[in-house]
Amino acid sequence: MKNLRSQATPQGAEDLAVRKQRRSLDREAGILIAKDLFHERGFDAVGIAELTRALNINPPSLYAAYGSKAGLFERCLAVYVEEANLPADKILTDDRPLHEAMTDLFLNAAALYTRSKVKRGCMAAEGMRSADPQVRALANGYGDAAASFIERYIRQTQPQRSRELADYVVTTLQGFSAAARSGLSRPRLTKVASLAGQSFEALLAPTSGSHP
Repeated sequence: MKNLRSQATPQGAEDLAVRKQRRSLDREAGILIAKDLFHERGFDAVGIAELTRALNINPPSLYAAYGSKAGLFERCLAVYVEEANLPADKILTDDRPLHEAMTDLFLNAAALYTRSKVKRGCMAAEGMRSADPQVRALANGYGDAAASFIERYIRQTQPQRSRELADYVVTTLQGFSAAARSGLSRPRLTKVASLAGQSFEALLAPTSGSHP
């Protein structure tokens, strides 16, 4: 009996140590780990089991820390937008011609969305296509804010056409994200970005029936 206790005690101590280690979750570090998974695979493809393995916690601890899988994604998306999103506010400045600024935006997007071999595209844009309505709403919130910023910028020089031109820009950027996710190489996507810039400049050219 004594021998049985001596054999059981180390195993019990080991189990207790594992449980304590799992309970001591660093929430901020967990967000960074989960963000990489969501960016690489997409929200829908990453399951709770994979998240808990990556974070070295059990499902109840994940829910206690983040509320839900969607709640964790919300925190990940906020970090992504703050640290790795397309910096439109630094590219679309008032001292630049409109077509030049938009071409630069397209080129920067092509470079950003293909920077990593595994984390490709825009995490927010891909979240808009999630099957989860809460995640779509979260991603669309960021997308709507970006679209509004682009439209306000265009309105300064093209007030009559700001909505349609902004729709063109936003739709083009979303297409870049999807193409990057599907594996289009950086050189090819960069060429597409250059063509998009040329197309945008052509859209600004006055038509034959317009007046100065």
